[in-house]
Amino acid sequence: MSADAFLKDFHHVATIGATPNNGVDRQAATEEDRRTRDWFAGFAAERGWEVRVDGIGNMFALLEFRPGAKFVLVGSHLDSQPLGGRFDGAYGVIAGLHAAARLEEQVRAGGELPPFNLAVVNWFNEEGGRFAPSIMGSSVFAGIMDRSTMLEVRDLQGVSVRESLGSIGYLGTDAGPEPVSYAEIHIEQGRILEREGLQLGAVDSSWYTQKLDIEVLGEQSHTGATAMADRHDALVAASKIVLMVHDVTGDFEEEALVSSVGQLTLEPNSPIVVPRRVHLVADLRSNAKSIVQAARDSLLRDIAALAEEHDIRINVKDFDIRSNQYYPESGVELTEKLAANLGLGVRRMQTMAGHDSVAMNRIVPSVMMFIPSVDGVSHCEREFSTDEDMVAGVEALTAVARELVFGALVEEDASSAAAAGAGAR
Repeated sequence: MSADAFLKDFHHVATIGATPNNGVDRQAATEEDRRTRDWFAGFAAERGWEVRVDGIGNMFALLEFRPGAKFVLVGSHLDSQPLGGRFDGAYGVIAGLHAAARLEEQVRAGGELPPFNLAVVNWFNEEGGRFAPSIMGSSVFAGIMDRSTMLEVRDLQGVSVRESLGSIGYLGTDAGPEPVSYAEIHIEQGRILEREGLQLGAVDSSWYTQKLDIEVLGEQSHTGATAMADRHDALVAASKIVLMVHDVTGDFEEEALVSSVGQLTLEPNSPIVVPRRVHLVADLRSNAKSIVQAARDSLLRDIAALAEEHDIRINVKDFDIRSNQYYPESGVELTEKLAANLGLGVRRMQTMAGHDSVAMNRIVPSVMMFIPSVDGVSHCEREFSTDEDMVAGVEALTAVARELVFGALVEEDASSAAAAGAGAR
C-alpha cells in the first residue's frame, strides 16, 4: 500500500458529495454518506475483511490476526458539516484503512503475529450537523449516550436517526468489536503546527465544553399592523442573546474562552409575521471548567433580565457537556518516539474541538494525533492539508497502530493499574 494508493483513495472519496468550491456535503445518514459507507465496505471486502454495522450505524472493518483476541480500533468519521471540508474526519478513516492494510501486508509476509486484532472504524454522526449532539456514534459505543434515545433524535425536518439510517441501509444489528485501545489521526483545525513548521501533533488533553439549548418564546403578530409597543418579537430578543454569547468571551483573558451560536431556527419564518419562537444553540469551550461555568452563569443572569425586559419567556437547558479528557502519558510519549523515528517534527498540544477519541478515551487508552491545517481553517470548503502532510500522517498512524496491536499501551496501562493496586494494599 503506497503513498500514491492512499492519495488516490483520499481524493476519490473527496468527490462523493463534492461542492463547487472543493468542499464536501456529506451529512450523517444522507445519500452522500451512504455512498462513502459503501466505498468503505468495498475497500474491506476487496481484502476479505469482515464488516460489521452496529445499532447506531457505526461501521467496523475487522482484521482478525488471532481469533478471539480483543481489537485495537483506529479510525474517525466520514460524515461532514454542511458545505464542509473534505479532510475533516475522512482523512482519519482513509488513513486508518491504509494503515491496517500495510500492517496486514507485514504480517502476511511472515512478520510476527500480533497478540491483538485490528479494526478500522467509521463512527456515525461525529459532526452533529444534522443530528445533535455530535460525537454520537462513538459516545453510544462507549456507553456515554443511550442508543435508544439517540435513535429517536430528529433533524430539522423531523426525520429521526432511526429512520434515516434505515433508509440508507445502515441501521445495523451487529455487535461492535471488543476494544483494547484506540488511535485516531485528524487535521488540526488550527494553525499551531503550520506556524511552527511541524508535521505532527501529539494531543495530551481536550477542552471542557458545553452547549446551551435556548428557546425564545414571543408572540406572533402582523409586521405591518402591530404597533411597535405591542410587539413581543422573539427574534429581536434572540439576536441580543447571540451578541451576549459572543461578548461573554471578553469577561476572561484573551482566548481563554471561545463561544458561538451556530444554529438558529425561527417560527413561523414568514416575511410579514413577527416571529413567535426562536430556537438557538450556544457553544462554550475553555481549557478550564470554571471558566465555562462562569460564562454559563453570566449568560443565564443576562438572559433572565432580557426576558423580563422584553416581556417574553426564554427557556434555557444545559446539554452536551464534556469534561476535560487527558490522554494517557504513555500514548503521548509513544507518538513522540515514533515521530522522531520517522524524522517528523512533533509537539504536544491540546484539542479545543471534540473528536471520537474523546469518547473512546473514557473506556480504553487512546492516542490522538494531528497533522497541519493550512491557515487553520476547518468546517468550510477552504479547509486544506497538503498531500505531503497527509502521507506523513499515514506513516505515523501505521507505526502507532503496529505498536498498539503488539500491546504497548495495554501493557503499560496494566502495569500502572497493578502498581496502583499494590500501593493501595
